[in-house]
Amino acid sequence: MTPTALWCIGPGRAETRPAEPGDGVAVDTLFTAISRGTERLVFEGRVPESEAGRMRAPAQEGAFPFPVKYGYSAVGRVTEGALRGRAVFALHPHQTRFRMPEAALTPLPDGLPPERAVLGANMETALNILWDSGAAAGDRIAVIGAGVVGALAGYLAARLPGAEVTLVDRRPERAALADALGCGFAPADETPKGAPDGAPDACDVVIHTSATADGLALALGLAGQDATVVEASWHGAGATPVPLGGAFHSRRVRLVSSQVGHLPPDRAARWTHGRRMAKALDLLCDPALDILISGETRFEDLAAQYGAILGDPDTLCHRIRYPRT
Repeated sequence: MTPTALWCIGPGRAETRPAEPGDGVAVDTLFTAISRGTERLVFEGRVPESEAGRMRAPAQEGAFPFPVKYGYSAVGRVTEGALRGRAVFALHPHQTRFRMPEAALTPLPDGLPPERAVLGANMETALNILWDSGAAAGDRIAVIGAGVVGALAGYLAARLPGAEVTLVDRRPERAALADALGCGFAPADETPKGAPDGAPDACDVVIHTSATADGLALALGLAGQDATVVEASWHGAGATPVPLGGAFHSRRVRLVSSQVGHLPPDRAARWTHGRRMAKALDLLCDPALDILISGETRFEDLAAQYGAILGDPDTLCHRIRYPRT
């Protein structure tokens, strides 16, 4: 049977269409997950022309802006070859079944249910962010933006011995999420926009994931002397103002980017993308992370509901369930 996939066909418009199965071993899809930030930019046609090549998903069909088949968080069951019968994670769009090279499929570790494994791409990104931040034991760390990637970055940072980690978000209801993940919480509108020079509560590391100019300004303001601010958001097309006045230079704040497409230079000699993904899946074995699944939709209903899911600010990881064959 010809597989069916979700296609973005115009600004704010999606539909299911036939898709190419690809090459490699066959996989029946069990679940996929929506990556709200990136997929909303694709859905709205806001992928910058300069980034179109770098933002291609591994199994993408079509080209930006439209029509395009996009997504990168799929869990399925292999139906042939050496991995037959195994549940695997793949960087693949929303599609009923597909083929990929066996080397591109990562078997799920024991103890990780397929329903939670859809967080794999987000956890891989969070792990890369933590590496890029240089955060260490005992550090005071703030994460601006308690979406899925920010929450997972906070979850990982909170497991550094002695680290003090605070999630900052404009939604006060995210306090319960922070608590479940072992982090403190602060509402964004009640967080001081800048720590006084020499303040004992200034941060050693600040991770920004909110994809807003206000969030980035807050991140820079919370950084202490010689601290690091990691910009982990993808802002898409358009300009984002960056406040580099005030104490930015006198505090020698280090502003660095993080992007999951590349391994950090200090790990590239030893790590591969495959090793990183396998580790990300291992890190998902904690049942506490189920709190990041904020909803579920049947694949048959996805095209009609896609825009509403992407537009809902309360969406964390929205899971798509596929019919069993």
